[in-house]
Amino acid sequence: MLLIKNGRVLDPASKTDAALDVLLDGERISRVGANLEAPGAEILDAKGLIVAPGFIDLHCHLREPGQEMSETIETGTRSAARGGFTAVCCMPNTNPVNDNASVTRGIVERAAASASVRVWPIGAASMGSKGEALAEIAAMKSAGIVAVSDDGKPVATARLMRQVMDYCNSLDLPVIDHCEDPSLFAGGVMREGPQSLRLGLQGIPAQSESICAGRDVEVAALTGARLHIAHMSTRGSLEYVRWARKQGLRVTCEVTPHHFTLTDEDVRYDSNYKMNPPLASRADRDALIAGLADGSVDAIATDHAPHHPASKDVEFDRAPFGITGFETALALGLSELVHTGKIPLMRLVELFTTGPARVLGFARKIASGEPADLTLFSADHEWTFRAAESPSKSRNTPFDGRAFRGAPMATIVAGRLVFKR
Repeated sequence: MLLIKNGRVLDPASKTDAALDVLLDGERISRVGANLEAPGAEILDAKGLIVAPGFIDLHCHLREPGQEMSETIETGTRSAARGGFTAVCCMPNTNPVNDNASVTRGIVERAAASASVRVWPIGAASMGSKGEALAEIAAMKSAGIVAVSDDGKPVATARLMRQVMDYCNSLDLPVIDHCEDPSLFAGGVMREGPQSLRLGLQGIPAQSESICAGRDVEVAALTGARLHIAHMSTRGSLEYVRWARKQGLRVTCEVTPHHFTLTDEDVRYDSNYKMNPPLASRADRDALIAGLADGSVDAIATDHAPHHPASKDVEFDRAPFGITGFETALALGLSELVHTGKIPLMRLVELFTTGPARVLGFARKIASGEPADLTLFSADHEWTFRAAESPSKSRNTPFDGRAFRGAPMATIVAGRLVFKR
């Protein structure tokens, strides 16, 4: 047994904000209350810390199988634990693509053997994510996937998206889409605007994302399916989500920490500022923050995208898209959103816990009988992120050397302490 004493429990599901103790017995929460006693239990003193439901990352890349030079399930989940995440959803753009039950089972088995946190695979929507034929979605669900996506690219056509949504409706699976119009995106490496002109880099218009988001929302209206917009970066996409909600559609969305922190004005000739979707305009960034504040956005997701240093250490045009994100996500949320007064602390916790759980179709709370997955963090701990100290195999981040106020302090998965600062 593990007794967490003297912490401040923040639980969005029950609107709890109180000084409470939490007793864990094996893989479940046993009791929650004031001044708990449990003879023989190990004591974890959480004085000065927030005790939250375990954080869930809806969107990451663990690179295994096939790209272990950049990351593995073992190294990626160790990094996730340091970021306070108790569960991560890994995208299917591995090699081979996770488009069949055999690959799904391989990921699940590898995670059982080596992962520090829970790993919930996302299966491909189409075979090989090529946009031609449906993947083996039902078999993958039986093997353990929690959603489908062709992430890294959009579901190719509206017709295929309709087929995917209809099929996933029967399985009660959410469809997650990486929204971009390939004809507008083609060749671009950053957001189109004054900064792309100054740098002489080919731009990608904001409408590349929002046009595809609009298409997906319309197909969701046609099918009634659960649609989730991944790594949303534009005001136009957000407006489509808001419209969908008003129509009663089952449409959700996520925003990454880098998109609510940085803008295209921050981009320089440094491939650690190259990501997809690209960093957006200041107006888009401010719209996303407003959506995080007013409830239009359901979750903060990292889009942790590790790349081997050799692949990123090239010209901006030639470098792959993506940055790492597990270990800076909470700190950026605290620094950019909470400490600036843009959102309350309870709302930030919701965006990491009950929000992503709701997208996946289940509850997340601190209560007797619930899984013993907890994130303990400080809103005030001062520290500096050093990429070289990360357990991740990759170092591609624009936040290396950044000083933060607020950090994960302990991560507990199934009653087991997997990280303590």
